[in-house]
This record gives sequence, C-alpha cells and structure tokens, in this order.
Amino acid sequence: MKALVLAGGTGTRLRPITHTSAKQLVPVANKPVLFYGLEAIAETGITDVGIVVGDTASEITAAVGDGSKFGMKVSYIPQSEPLGLAHAVLISRDFLAEDDFIMYLGDNFVVGGVEDLVREFRAARPDAHLLLTRVPDPQSFGVAELSASGQVRGLEEKPAHPKSDLALVGVYLFSPAIHEAVAAITPSSRGELEITDAVQWLIDAGRDVRSTLITGYWKDTGNVTDMLEVNRLVLETTEPYCDGLVDEQSDLIGRVRVERGAEVHNSRVMGPAVIGAGTVVTNSYVGPFTSLAEDCVVEDSEVEFSIVLRGASITGVRRIEASLIGRHVQVTSAPRVPHAHRLVLGDHSRAQISS
Repeated sequence: MKALVLAGGTGTRLRPITHTSAKQLVPVANKPVLFYGLEAIAETGITDVGIVVGDTASEITAAVGDGSKFGMKVSYIPQSEPLGLAHAVLISRDFLAEDDFIMYLGDNFVVGGVEDLVREFRAARPDAHLLLTRVPDPQSFGVAELSASGQVRGLEEKPAHPKSDLALVGVYLFSPAIHEAVAAITPSSRGELEITDAVQWLIDAGRDVRSTLITGYWKDTGNVTDMLEVNRLVLETTEPYCDGLVDEQSDLIGRVRVERGAEVHNSRVMGPAVIGAGTVVTNSYVGPFTSLAEDCVVEDSEVEFSIVLRGASITGVRRIEASLIGRHVQVTSAPRVPHAHRLVLGDHSRAQISS
C-alpha cells in the first residue's frame, strides 16, 4: 500500500503568510503541519509515499528531503496548477500503479492518527473508504449523504443546500478502481476535477464505497483561527522540558518547553508554551498556547495564544494575542504623540471636550 500526500495548494486563506511560504509548512507547536501527517502515515507501516507539489515545491522538498527521517521513501509529483483532488490522483497514476493507497491532504490534522483506518481498509479492501465528521458549516466542505443503513448514497462538493452535516475529512483510502473514476469525470463548475465526483462515479457504478464517522478531533488548518486552535490542542500535550538558559528572575509555570539555545531573562512563561531554539525572551510575559519558533526575540512585551514564526521580533508591545506572525517580522510599539485637539469654532459656539 502507498500514500499520496497533497502539498500543492496555494493557501489563499492563510495569506499573507502563504505569499512567501507553503501553507503545509506553517508550524504547529514549532513543527510543520505537514510533518504530523507524514508521521501519521509512517505509523501505519506505509513507506512508499508520493507528495504532489506545486509552486512551493522547492520549500517542500527542502523540508521533507528523501523521507528517510520519517522512515519512508518519498517521490515528488509536480502539479502545474491546483486543478482538484481527482486531478492529483490522475497525474500520480505512474507512481500509484496498481496499488491501494491512502490520500492525505497535507494541511489536515487528525488526532489519533489513521492507523486503525488503514488496518480496517486492508482487511476489507473496499473500492473507497471515506472519513467523515459532523460540522456546523457543511457548505464549506465536500458533503456525504448516507442511507438509513449507513451506506454512502451521494456526495456533493461545497453544496449550497447540503443534504447532511457530514463533511469529508481530508483523508481517503482507495483501491486502483479510483483510476477509472478520475479518468471518466469532467471538470466541475469550479474548473476542477473533484474527488467527490470520482467517488460518486464509483457509487453509481455499484462499487463498494464505505465510510467511518470520526468523533475525535480534525481540522483543516487552512485559516488562522484553525491554525491557532490546532496549536492549542498540540500544546496541551506538551511536557515540561528545558534545554536552554532560564535566569533566577524568570518563572516557568506549567508545561513549558524551552528548546536548545533559547534564553529567558526576567520573564514569566505560562504553559502550555514552547520557546524555540535560539529564541530570546527578555522582560516579557509569554502566555498559554503560544509557540515561539527558533531565533525569535520578545522584549518588553506580552504575547499569548499566538504562533510566532522563525526570526520574528516583538519589542515594546503591550499585548499581542490570537495572532499569527510571519518569518522575520518586526513588531514594535508606535511612537507616542502628544494628545491634542484641533478646533475651528464659529462665533458664540459651545464645545465640550473630555480630557
């Protein structure tokens, strides 16, 4: 069995961060979100992995390499432009050959991994196995309709009037039958080859399509709110650890990880939080659910419930929260200006000014 990981999207919902970097490499608890997916695949025993890449291919290949650090062999499959999930399967035909495979969207996060799902698929070998979860806004997802007996009856991509609240999670398992399906469908109104159309083709052809409803945590980390929420969830599992320098005037409270070469001076860090390698925190407060990446500077500032990427500096800022700050960003306090009122009042006017 193989794995196909999709890492070619443009990440429009995470702009401006993704103007200059791949959305799959934005870190959660100081580790790229893509790495969590690769680790989940490695736990299943799958070692032959194809990664579909687009405009950010050089970044993805530099980060993942040949896959050996994950215990796998990685092949890269270029996609000229993001033309749909089914298109990614179509262009990966040579790599996938006649093997079963798991398709994993590189910006998705599934708590608990996919080991049980892969084991179930290998035992039953349906033509397709979908992962579903209930969502409050199904219009934003691919949506599945199930029969009274729980069989997958129909699929729609981002429907205006959803027939259920069951969204497709970005993890799919397929037999080679999917290749016939993706070759048979045509582009949708969005100009893309939709994987929902391909699976619907299998259903209409009488093929065996099954699903599993997950009740655990899943997120598509495609926007800032979801990134911060996943960061919070991962930090909840952080164990206290200090491989840096923390002076006697500083307090580490709760689950705080201080990575190698980091320094904390005259500051308070409330966990769960992580201070990246080479980062220096001085005269500051770092609150819960904050990830400071490597080589950052936080001075005379407060930051909480935020993700701060590599090389960023925050100086003299009273309070930052619920924020995603990009690489090598400089955040400083604005210069103080005298408070003054400028008035042009006519004769016999009356003015009240609160000072």
